[in-house]
Amino acid sequence: MLKTVIIDDEKNGRDVICNLLTLCCKNIEVVAEADSVKAGIEVIRKFQPDIVMLDVQMPDGTGFDLLKQLGTINFKIIFITAYEEYAIKAFQYSAIDYILKPVSPEHLVVAVNKTENVIEGEQTNLKVNALLSNLNSVSREIKKIVLRTAERIYAIDVRDIIRCESDGSYTRFYLTDGKKILVSRQLKEFDEILNGGSFIRIHQSHLINFEHFDYFEKTDDMAVMKDKSAIPVATRKKEALLKLIEGI
Repeated sequence: MLKTVIIDDEKNGRDVICNLLTLCCKNIEVVAEADSVKAGIEVIRKFQPDIVMLDVQMPDGTGFDLLKQLGTINFKIIFITAYEEYAIKAFQYSAIDYILKPVSPEHLVVAVNKTENVIEGEQTNLKVNALLSNLNSVSREIKKIVLRTAERIYAIDVRDIIRCESDGSYTRFYLTDGKKILVSRQLKEFDEILNGGSFIRIHQSHLINFEHFDYFEKTDDMAVMKDKSAIPVATRKKEALLKLIEGI
């Protein structure tokens, strides 16, 4: 059984989550609840949980304040949050699990299952540090993305990504320092996460960071990047790319 702590200032919210966990997640044991940052720190230190379900906004601070005060994090985290687009983006970039209020059984089960299947340790601290960096950005521009491979977990500056390339059910990232990182997630997932920034999907198999775009080769419809890589541009994506170029 995985020892779980629920930290939420709303008793009704804690009751809903506790009941759903009892009904839907047989491997979860709720060992304690708390309604504030201060009380949350106390129960975490006392019970040493495997999973903490953590509200973002509480009367005496935020879930992020709680994590900062704890220092080293040796448990898995699922954030509980009301919808706010920038915060959700920050969670997605940082590979942190979250569920939205009001909590639904389906989303809760998915989040718990994902959390159970992840091997943590130092990874949690790395992901939380990336999350805090993204949330603390004055420009509200996402700065870091967490990428997990079979052997390692990376916190990468988004501006250092030149392009992403589909490789079946994997995605290969090409970085400015020449490093290549192969991640076991499909390109469409990263397209959804990175969409809205400087990234543009120019082909079914290619997502580029326009910050590293050099020129468009009209003779063969290729986008040439600053690292000299040439990426094919799909016919249906050509107009969007040209508009972006013309808007510079």
